[in-house]
Amino acid sequence: MQGEESLQVLAGKAEECFPLMEIGAGEAEASEQWDYVLVADHQTQLHLKQAQRQRDFLGHLERKGFHFKVVEDQKRVFFGIRADNRIFDLYRTLLVDPEHPDPRVQPTGSEPVPATTRIRIVSFVLNSKTAAGETFEDLVKDGVFEAKFPLHKGEKDLKRKWAQWRNMFCEQPIDEIRNYFGEKVALYFAWLGWYTYMLAPAALVGLIVFFSGFALFDASQISKEICEANDIVMCPVGDHGGGYQLLSETCTFAKLTHFFDNEGTVVFAIFMALWATVFLEIWKRQRAHVVLHWDLYGWDEDQEEMALELINSPDYELQMYQHSYLRSTVILILSLFMICLMIGMAHVLVVYRVLAAALLSNFLQQVTTAVVVTGALVHYVIIVVMTKVNKCVALKLCDFEKPRTFSERESKFTVKFFTLQFFTHFSSLIYIAFILGRINGHPGKSTRLAGLWKLEECHLSGCMMDLFVQMAIIMGLKQTLSNCMEYLWPWLAHKWRSMPAMIHSCVALEPELREWQRNYFLNPVTTFSLFDEFMEMMIQYGFTTIFVAAFPLAPLLALFSNLVEIRLDAIKMVQLQRRLVPRKANDIGTWLQVLETIGVLAVIANGMIIAFTSEFIPRVVYKYRYGPCRQGTHSTVNCLTGYVNHSLSVFYIKDFQDPIKIEGWENVTECRYRDYRNSHDYNFSEQFWFLLAIRLAFLILFEHVALCIKLIAAWFVPDVPQSVKNKVLEEKYQTLRKKMCSRSRSTDV
Repeated sequence: MQGEESLQVLAGKAEECFPLMEIGAGEAEASEQWDYVLVADHQTQLHLKQAQRQRDFLGHLERKGFHFKVVEDQKRVFFGIRADNRIFDLYRTLLVDPEHPDPRVQPTGSEPVPATTRIRIVSFVLNSKTAAGETFEDLVKDGVFEAKFPLHKGEKDLKRKWAQWRNMFCEQPIDEIRNYFGEKVALYFAWLGWYTYMLAPAALVGLIVFFSGFALFDASQISKEICEANDIVMCPVGDHGGGYQLLSETCTFAKLTHFFDNEGTVVFAIFMALWATVFLEIWKRQRAHVVLHWDLYGWDEDQEEMALELINSPDYELQMYQHSYLRSTVILILSLFMICLMIGMAHVLVVYRVLAAALLSNFLQQVTTAVVVTGALVHYVIIVVMTKVNKCVALKLCDFEKPRTFSERESKFTVKFFTLQFFTHFSSLIYIAFILGRINGHPGKSTRLAGLWKLEECHLSGCMMDLFVQMAIIMGLKQTLSNCMEYLWPWLAHKWRSMPAMIHSCVALEPELREWQRNYFLNPVTTFSLFDEFMEMMIQYGFTTIFVAAFPLAPLLALFSNLVEIRLDAIKMVQLQRRLVPRKANDIGTWLQVLETIGVLAVIANGMIIAFTSEFIPRVVYKYRYGPCRQGTHSTVNCLTGYVNHSLSVFYIKDFQDPIKIEGWENVTECRYRDYRNSHDYNFSEQFWFLLAIRLAFLILFEHVALCIKLIAAWFVPDVPQSVKNKVLEEKYQTLRKKMCSRSRSTDV
């Protein structure tokens, strides 16, 4: 539109055809009064059926007490929506609790309605079904409307204090975030800020454990023996035609392995179990302080949703809780099927690694390292693809379950989606940590895929190296590529969407239309916008805790990533995206149970890694049972002297089914491999079964000790601070005193 063109304002009653009455631009109402903006393509005005459906929808809203304004530009029609104050007065009346201990939460009609409350109520009404049984989403699918969004208003202070990269190390203005985006978003950033703060000590301890390996870099007896083992020939990792290798050639990898597979690993795993508990318990205390400050300590989510339903429709009938064993059975079966599919994807990765090892053996010397690296890249691609599939499946399962309310639907969706995502992200790590190299048989009688390709084995320096590399690549990619794409994609999308506005910037527009256009060209948001941020952090938390025994640098990577993530999310929400619909909350909801579940899984997984993947147990057993220091004898030599030779089994070359003489290795009669087997029949030796018993005993002991420490820490740190309990108690007391005084006065009269 040209500057001299007048604005068009919708007028008339619901039963009329809503003629457009032109008024001058100076008579337009202030843009701050509009709660929401609906957008439709200009072509819809030329189609009588679509125009009629627009009028019907607007008439439906007008009967509920809404006011409208229509402004057009060259391509679109913008409908400004404002709710009558009577709607918000009704909302206040419904939520006033006469028995509430704090009189401050009982608002009076003279108080202004917070913008977050206005947007939340208007959004709920817009998303509800009309009398014709249509929702706004149905109208969007049919092309009647294009979009709807609340307006960004007064975000400049938030941008200056929070949504800039230079504020990376500044404290977050949680109260201002709450006043602009609502409690749900504010609690997310409060939790993320506390999580990042608590990562600092975990990252420091992990760094100390990792670099303590430097002390063992040259001093480790095991590394010395490996580096000096010029006479120990290792059996081929692939098929025997792949070539032999001297154990001394793995010297560098052996030294690197001791960075994360040393005595400090056990201590660090127990520390992280305690850290996870303390982190959650203190967060619960932080949350109690915050929600009490917001007067939401006793807020009832069910009451809130029922109030919104009654505001939208006075004839609303309460939906009762229902449970169907048939639905639950079907959902359980489908969920198990999806979990099996996720495990199957891990097997696809196994097949890839086996085939890649067979193909690359003719071109590369370090076949195992190449296979591990490329396998991690393939796993990352699988994660990206399956995330979209998992979301669709979880939504379908939730729709089939028919949850009672939106909050219940969100909770059920969270559980289903996280479960599928957990197996998607961690299935390959579980395979590497607990299955890789353990079902391969032995040289001369190897387990083969389809009878052709030999299953892959762990790196010659141990399975911990494979797990470390897999963790480092996947977590590194997720923290770098994901963060880059999370910022660059919205930024590029916003620039692309804003190009039409920049091209026509020379055209004079009314300030109100310009503001509505600016909000329209921001990137759209969905109900999953905040959910996706939470899910990303939960997966990161899983990587930081579940396999931390194999990757002590995980908390450090998470710390650096979160410092960027906080500011990145802030910039997206304030500058690049349309305004999120504020939602009221007094906790992070189901995510708290997810965090507690991850904490328990972390204890189990780390205990199994130390027991079955790490060399910690074999080293300790050798030291006190087989080594020079056995039975309490004091030896002048290192107690681990001879460990390498003890941990390698012997295989005779003549026992290969089709022995081939490799050039340069004609005189080799035997080779060694990592296992505990007899040399005469290649069955498991006595040491293997003794080690297995010790491993199981350690696992049980470790998990019981770690879980006891978690329980003690949870008991020692109360969820709710005494100051919060005392304040609530005092408010209840003051309320009863006031009731008693008012009762006494009425009796005296």
